[in-house]
Amino acid sequence: MVCDELEDMMEEGGILVDYHGCDFFPERWFDLVVVLQTDNSILHDRLASRGYMGAKLTNNIECEIFQVLLEEARESYKEEIVMPLRSDNVEDISRNVGTLTEWISNWRPSH
Repeated sequence: MVCDELEDMMEEGGILVDYHGCDFFPERWFDLVVVLQTDNSILHDRLASRGYMGAKLTNNIECEIFQVLLEEARESYKEEIVMPLRSDNVEDISRNVGTLTEWISNWRPSH
């Protein structure tokens, strides 16, 4: 149902999709798949401050340890469009914005 709802918008292009998983999205929709990664101790503190506890906290930490989302992206899309980025601190976020801004600038002329 999610894909059906997004289909028309995605066909137009230039759309950013934020989702915690990707295995059901069609490969043709994406020119870039970004996977944000965080050190486990930082992730633990972030999630705990949001009220995550018990199994929900453990599951999220384990997914990061085993790089579940990165592997899912690599299995679902071409290796060259999967971009893992660190997201541990403000400096990482700033660098990521620069990296993605540059990528978009290079993408636009050809699209």
